[in-house]
Amino acid sequence: MTLFGRTLDGQEIASLVSLLLVLVLWISVWRGDRRESHWLKTWNAERKARRDAEIAAEGGQPRSPSEKREPRGPWG
Repeated sequence: MTLFGRTLDGQEIASLVSLLLVLVLWISVWRGDRRESHWLKTWNAERKARRDAEIAAEGGQPRSPSEKREPRGPWG
């Protein structure tokens, strides 16, 4: 096989194939990670909306993120 005017032997062809397979594996893992991150963000948003609806149904006010929370833990 000739690539860019250079004749490749079996070892070099195997190296190129393995490099391409590693690239495909890396891309598939990256896509899965992005999909998982997106799912987690939507799940958290839905969970917060359900919790705010429960608090509102009980007659309380849902807490906004800008409200100051009580200090927790040893560092306050």
